[in-house]
Order: sequence, then structure tokens, then C-alpha cells
Amino acid sequence: MFREKIKLLDATIRDGGLMNAHKFDDRFVREVYRAVSDAGIDYIELGYKNSKKLFSPEKFGKWKFCDDEDILKVIDGIPSKTKISVMVDVDRVDPADLKPKKNSPVTMIRVASYIKDIDKAIALCNQMADKGYETAVNIMAISKALDNEINEAFEQLEKECKAQVINIVDSNGALYQETVEFLVKKARAIIKTKEIGFHAHNNQQLAFSNSIEAIIHNANYIDCTIYGLGRAAGNCPTELMLGFLKNPKYDIRPILDVISKEFIALRQQIEWGYVIPYAIAGILDEHPKAALALRESAQKENYREFWESLVLSPDEA
Repeated sequence: MFREKIKLLDATIRDGGLMNAHKFDDRFVREVYRAVSDAGIDYIELGYKNSKKLFSPEKFGKWKFCDDEDILKVIDGIPSKTKISVMVDVDRVDPADLKPKKNSPVTMIRVASYIKDIDKAIALCNQMADKGYETAVNIMAISKALDNEINEAFEQLEKECKAQVINIVDSNGALYQETVEFLVKKARAIIKTKEIGFHAHNNQQLAFSNSIEAIIHNANYIDCTIYGLGRAAGNCPTELMLGFLKNPKYDIRPILDVISKEFIALRQQIEWGYVIPYAIAGILDEHPKAALALRESAQKENYREFWESLVLSPDEA
């Protein structure tokens, strides 16, 4: 499917970092950056710009903080037209820590927020825009939001926010195609001056098909990750999206190379992708934190007990 407006953002390092406390080494990040660049992908998201006053550098790897110096080190010497993105969470970043765009290798800053904090997200996004960055707002866990909340948030974002892109985020991997269609059409009807994007999680093995559904209804910014690497069940695989899109500027071959060389071995160290507890979380529209905890326990394969722990009251369990 060729539509020139469609942009891909590869979030492998950022979303995948949620599975290893952002402790990817420089060599791995450099190889991913090289592959994404050689593939012609529009953006790569390297991690978060979280405040070191709130999160310990001893506990988390450098991609939790994405210091400009660390970014420059991994991209040095690699010719690339791929733009660098980082994510900031509402209440987890000090805007003063971010340099003006003219002094940074970062092009885009995406503000992640639950719908209840949309006012904070708009204020933070506008500060980043005033520093010269391309900006986006990611509405997290939209499957948990009420229809009137979504309407009000979309209206505020259209009227008050300087972001170029508003991303609908299926954090829990709970959405089906009908709801993706509904949300993208609603966003398109209300938000006239910005692009609409979509970020899918693969709890029910629907990340790819839901991303296609978003594209069909004119979402032009799509998130993906190499080999689906991401939190819990992971995300829409970059290689599948490159196979689907017919834009001649994209080249799937560098992504296939880096999967062979880096991701097959990584799969032995980190578990991500479709497993039953993550599927259960998606079916029930629950955050995957309980499923993640189960997978770290001695009861990791007790699927029925896990299901019942989520759906039964304490008296019934």
C-alpha cells in the first residue's frame, strides 16, 4: 500500500528497553540505528528523556535518559536521513534538562500521557515545540478512556497543542479493528491540523492488522519495532510493515540482516512477544504489569490461575 504521507517510527530501542531497564549496550544500539537508517525508515526512537532526579542511573541504563552525548556516540559516522526521536512522560522529565533543538541531535520529542493528564501533556508538548523540536502527543491506554473524555481530549489537542502528530496508543493490546477504525475516524473528524498516528501492542496478535486498519482510515504515522521487540507482547513488527508498504524508499533487507545478526541471540536473553499471560491481559484490557510479574515467578505457566486472579473476586477465587 503506497501513500507518500505515511511515516514509520521504529521504537525498538525505546519500547524494547522496557524489557531490560534500558540497558542495551552501545554496539547493539548502533547496529539497530544503522539498520533502521539503511532501511530508509523516517524516525528512530532511542528511549526516554527521564529526569535523573526521579530515576537512578545505577538502576537504569542510559537509554532511560538519552543524554545527547550518548546519542552522538552511537550515531557517529553513520550517514543517515533517519530522524531521532525520544519520549518524555508527563511528570517524569524536567523540561530544563532539554537543550534547544539547534544544540541537540534529537529532532522529535513525543509526550506520553494518559488522557486524565492531557492538560499537562499539552503544556509540556508546547514547551518542547518552543525549543524547536518536532512534537507529538501519545495518548496512552486509550482503550481505558471514556468516549466523552476522548472527544474532549481531541478537541483540546486541536485547539491548544502545537504537536504535529497525535498518536493513538493501544497500550494494553486490547483493541480490535472495529475500535481502531472508530478511534482513527473520530480523531480525523476532530483534529484537522495535525497528523494521526497509531502505536499497537501485540497481546492478541493484532498489532500488525490493527496498524493496517489505522492506515486504511488515514493514520499516517505508524510505530513499529524490529522483530516486534517491545514491552511484554511487543509491537507491530517493522519487517512486516515494510513488507506491507509499497513505498520504494523503504528497504526491508537491512532489517532482515540485523534480525539475523542481533535479535535471534537477544531472544534467548529477553522474553517478548505472544505468550498466554500477555494475551489474557489484552483480552481483559489490563496493563501487562501483572503478566510481566507472573513471567518472572515460579508459577509462570499457571494460565488458568492467572485468568481467575483477574476476573474473580477474592470470595470467588
